Parts: sequence; C-alpha cells; structure tokens
Amino acid sequence: MVIAKRHGGLNATITVRRIFQGVGVERVFMLHSPQVASVKVERRGKVRRAKLFYLRDRVGKATRVKQRFDR
Repeated sequence: MVIAKRHGGLNATITVRRIFQGVGVERVFMLHSPQVASVKVERRGKVRRAKLFYLRDRVGKATRVKQRFDR
C-alpha cells in the first residue's frame, strides 16, 4: 500500500508499507529509478488525506481502506 508520495518530477518518491512476517515494513522508492520497472494500480482507496501515516498505529482489519469506485 502506498502511504505517501513526495516531491515531483525526477525526484518523486513513494513510501510503500506492507506486513512481512507480522512486522510492518516500509520502503521508499524513487519513481524514476531503474530498479522500479513499473507501478500498477490494483485498487484505489477512499481517504480524506494525502499522507496515510495514521495506518502505522492500526492493527489487523483496522488497516483496511474502503475501495473507491470511479466512473
């Protein structure tokens, strides 16, 4: 899940969070890095803020974000 996008242009970064073996792991990726082959949007969430850092404090099903349906 992408919890933050920063900067813009060539310096754009995304912060990705996932649970690995019961521990939350966050990584920051440069969007235009050769290590990032592609970014695929699987699902969009309905949120009311740009940065989702509040998800760090939640556990289990509370970390889910409602799906947003666009046209």
